[in-house]
Amino acid sequence: MSVVEQYARAHIVTDTDVQVLDERGAIPVVLRYDPDADPRVVRMRLPGPHEWSFSRDLLEQGLRAPAGSGDVRVWPCGRVQAVVEIHSAQGVSVVQFETKALMRFLRRTYLAAEAPVPH
Repeated sequence: MSVVEQYARAHIVTDTDVQVLDERGAIPVVLRYDPDADPRVVRMRLPGPHEWSFSRDLLEQGLRAPAGSGDVRVWPCGRVQAVVEIHSAQGVSVVQFETKALMRFLRRTYLAAEAPVPH
């Protein structure tokens, strides 16, 4: 199976030290899915050493209605945005995405998980 990696721009509100904003106040985020490592998990990496892993199902559920598990919460924010909130020992990060970017990423993860294994 193949790894899915997608770059997205997001807005962040945090009490940690992420300071890599572009001129529009957005940060580059990497969304990653590796079905060989764990087909149930997605990863989200912010600039620097900030990376979180959480359930792909949680991400999907949170695009429709508020959902949470452990230190991660996801919820829709209006019609075109979604929020991922992460609690860690370093503080709380609230990352706001365009919903369509997260939906595109999820579609690609399901396609990757269904891809036939080459012989």
